[in-house]
Amino acid sequence: MPSDREARRDAYVAKTRSELAGLASEGVCMSGNSFSSVLFAKGELNAGEKDGRPVLSGEDGTALRKSLEALGYAPEDWAALSCSLDTGEPLSAETLRRAVAALDPATLVLCDEAAAAAAREAYADELAALPDFAEAMLAPGVVALVLGMRVLNLGGFEAALADRRQKQVMWARLKRVPPLGEPI
Repeated sequence: MPSDREARRDAYVAKTRSELAGLASEGVCMSGNSFSSVLFAKGELNAGEKDGRPVLSGEDGTALRKSLEALGYAPEDWAALSCSLDTGEPLSAETLRRAVAALDPATLVLCDEAAAAAAREAYADELAALPDFAEAMLAPGVVALVLGMRVLNLGGFEAALADRRQKQVMWARLKRVPPLGEPI
């Protein structure tokens, strides 16, 4: 017979599995580890992703995962979410909130301006309550605390890969969200 702890864990896994299956049936595109502390949201999909490849399966995903590892994250500690449905239509603000809540990351990294715009719409009330204007606008490179979650807008990660200087800017931004300490 499972212990109380195992039963709670199994219930949590079943709940998350059900929520993610429901989102997937609605056309929400996700990849990676659903129990990760980092969630990458991508608004501008590349050609491969538009043709059905998983979100962040290209060069940008490889670079983001390597960056996380260099910061000290475990190699599997990431998930990715497209801000577009599998039909190409944008996620509604409510669906984006549900997807982020189901994945429950400690850190949300917005890979491009389209993802930042979607997050601004989805979290408009929470952002409006922030005292710092740059945080409230999810300005590129600024870390905002929204509903207990760190939110960082990279401001165009995939496009930056073609320019050495912009890659350095992206690296400096990612260094602002190191792994959080383990609870005691």
